[in-house]
Amino acid sequence: MLPQTQCGKCGFGGCRPYAEAIASGAADINRCPPGGRAGIDRLAAMLGREAPPLDPTCGVEGPESAVVIDERACIGCTLCIQACPVDAIVGAAKRMHTVLLDECTGCELCLPACPVDCIELMTVEELQASGHCIASRPDDQWRMRAAHARGRFERRAVRIEKEKVQREARLAAKAAEKLRTLPADTPDAERKRAVIEAALERARARRRSGVGT
Repeated sequence: MLPQTQCGKCGFGGCRPYAEAIASGAADINRCPPGGRAGIDRLAAMLGREAPPLDPTCGVEGPESAVVIDERACIGCTLCIQACPVDAIVGAAKRMHTVLLDECTGCELCLPACPVDCIELMTVEELQASGHCIASRPDDQWRMRAAHARGRFERRAVRIEKEKVQREARLAAKAAEKLRTLPADTPDAERKRAVIEAALERARARRRSGVGT
């Protein structure tokens, strides 16, 4: 029932944590500005509750939006790519970035991440009027868009976790090789060996506990 923007305006770390807070009674149903009045009404009907007005401390309801990057000003820092919860921004380090407008949920998380302030939030209508290629977003297609955004968010989470595991494996392999080739006749050899062995044990402990798998 939530729009899956993963914006965090509700005060939780994404749509699923907010949904779990609603289900447990820890949060009210009126903390989602992207879902707006219609979203509150849907939640109220599903849960058999009253439909309160949107909590103003979470923000205000607005039209469907997406961001665009001023590609002339972009410095290729990749901070916006890291901030985007649905992989809607593409680019490479020290290269121009651009936004996949039809994938952007308008979460605004990339705006404060940009150090040169070259990202602008625009409504879908404004983007279309200015010649950007972006599809309209009819109100009756909210469920399909939410499911699509949730899928991109979940696939991104899986990719990031996989990259983390691979990075840790590479570091562990380097540490093991360094331990194997560490000279035994240097003054601080035992200290270095202890540090490396401790790092390897931490990596093994994470694997045994299932963290990062």
